[in-house]
This record gives sequence, C-alpha cells and structure tokens, in this order.
Amino acid sequence: MRTAAGVGALAASWALAIALAAAPAGVGAADPARTHEVVIQGLLYVPATLTVRPGDVVVWTNKDPFPHTVTAAGAFDSGPIAPGKSWRFTAKKPGT
Repeated sequence: MRTAAGVGALAASWALAIALAAAPAGVGAADPARTHEVVIQGLLYVPATLTVRPGDVVVWTNKDPFPHTVTAAGAFDSGPIAPGKSWRFTAKKPGT
C-alpha cells in the first residue's frame, strides 16, 4: 500500500527524471559544465526541478532510511540508491 507522501515523492521523482530527459531550446552549450545536487529526504526530491546542459552532472543523495530510484524511461535508471548513498548522471542533452 502506498501512502500519500510516497505517491507524492514518486510523482516528484518522475517529474524531475522526465524533465532531465527533455530538451528545451535556449540552454547555452558554451557554458562550463556544472554539478547539481539533489537530496532525497522525507520522500521528497529537493530541488524538484532543475535545468541541465550537456555535460552537467546531477548527483542524487538518498538521506531516507530506505532505497529510492531515479528513472527516466529510455534515458537513465539509477537502480536502487541505498540509504546514505549517491548516484550520479551526466546529461547528454539540455533539459529542465
């Protein structure tokens, strides 16, 4: 059985994952790559959205006491991220 918080967290993870796989116009490729940190805690992903450019790295750190995943169909799948562990993804195309 899923709790309301669990469903909300799942929706937030999908929103972020899908946003990262999307490719909007107007994101400059000439800017240097950045590392973005996303904290998973209290069944939330903070920040819930961010903008990435090719070469940017996103690091998800799980601070909940149970595993989480970060998935965008066809783009990436973290597999289970254990409590206290992190997973990183390097963007190949821009997205928000």
